[in-house]
Amino acid sequence: MAAQAIIFDAYGTLFDVFSIGALAERLFPGKGTAVAELWRDKQIEYTRLRTLSNTYKPFWEVTQDALVFTCRKLGLDLTLEAQTQIMGQYAKLQAFPENLPVLQALKAAGLKLAILSNGNPEMLEAAVQAAGMQGLFTQILSVHSVQKFKTAPEAYQLGPDMLGIPAKDTLFVSSNGWDVCGAAWFGYKTFWVNRAHAPLEELGVTPNGQGQSLTDVQNFVLQGVGR
Repeated sequence: MAAQAIIFDAYGTLFDVFSIGALAERLFPGKGTAVAELWRDKQIEYTRLRTLSNTYKPFWEVTQDALVFTCRKLGLDLTLEAQTQIMGQYAKLQAFPENLPVLQALKAAGLKLAILSNGNPEMLEAAVQAAGMQGLFTQILSVHSVQKFKTAPEAYQLGPDMLGIPAKDTLFVSSNGWDVCGAAWFGYKTFWVNRAHAPLEELGVTPNGQGQSLTDVQNFVLQGVGR
């Protein structure tokens, strides 16, 4: 069955959330990697807790809360200046180097491309602009409109609602194993960009495709495997 559209997760898939570790290392010598990893884990944990408890907060604020917790947990002095620097860097995360040419090739092949992310609209627009990806996406979809983070079904429903293409005819691409599971349960075809070489989640889901970069997504789709 043809994949008429591809929906990409943003953070970790298109934009490198761990690239911020270099700045964190300059601000907190010897602790940069620990800050980046714990911050990401706590950020995702907070999205899940807030969705489960119906206490939505925009992703920018959740991200800031997770940073404050991370620094307290690691015993680091997070000054207002340091917090402003780190959050400012998060607004312009680096894209993975292969992403732009891959997205251009997929768009040239006639596929509709979209982003579906926990990020609030302002964050996503800033990241797309910083990465030079303007004009590549038919839709940039934020869960802010439903006020529930992934993996809530309402979040994944944004794809079919806004693209006009059923989930079963859409390939959902994410670097997060839990996100691939949520998308598969919802009804999407899925591709796992397993950048971290992690094991599959024990949740009864096997993605339709798997690789280590967006180049593998391009090969999967344009060689006809995903279509």
